[in-house]
Amino acid sequence: MDWTSYLFRFDGRINRALLWQALLIVALLAALLGMVDQAINIPEGAESAKFKFRIDFDFDFGLESLFGIIDPRRHHPLSSTERVSLVLRILGASLFLWISLATAIKRLHDRDRSGWWIVPFVFIPNLGFHFSDLLPDARWFVPFDLAIYALWLWGLVEMFIVPGTAGDNRFGPDPLAQDGEDDPAPASPAKNWDQSREIELVPPSASPPGGMHVKRGA
Repeated sequence: MDWTSYLFRFDGRINRALLWQALLIVALLAALLGMVDQAINIPEGAESAKFKFRIDFDFDFGLESLFGIIDPRRHHPLSSTERVSLVLRILGASLFLWISLATAIKRLHDRDRSGWWIVPFVFIPNLGFHFSDLLPDARWFVPFDLAIYALWLWGLVEMFIVPGTAGDNRFGPDPLAQDGEDDPAPASPAKNWDQSREIELVPPSASPPGGMHVKRGA
């Protein structure tokens, strides 16, 4: 599987290690984007600036950033610099969400689950987490709150911890299967050499003396 298929396509299967690797890639890209955003927001006339390179391993698949961008409660009049930062964050959040969903869905395929399981495992819990202040603060809602956390934990275990199905499944071959493991090993030429075919017995005659001679051209 090439990098384009790995990070951007939704078909096929990947193992747990590749999903953890995708999480690291997204975290590094987000940290670099954060430094670019800091550079854009350097105050004019500042003699020096300090940049923070911060890596966050978030299991929200970039949804928290996206929800924060579209949440109308966080909107306020923006300056030109802030508008540039907003566009940058929208593009970055969209890219990170795409990579996260593409790799997570392929990991669900490795568990022989449909990609639609991403909805209860990721979207519903993160919606509940982000808009928790809008949810009812009542005892009758506690079971629903617990169910949201249960779905989130189940999704983490399913995608990041539990191994995939052994062998091929309906979504493709086992990503851990070694190429060519079913092909028989080539026989050694030494084992196939029949020495009796390369030796000829000749009767005694003139020189050279009789005996065993190797055929010419053998």
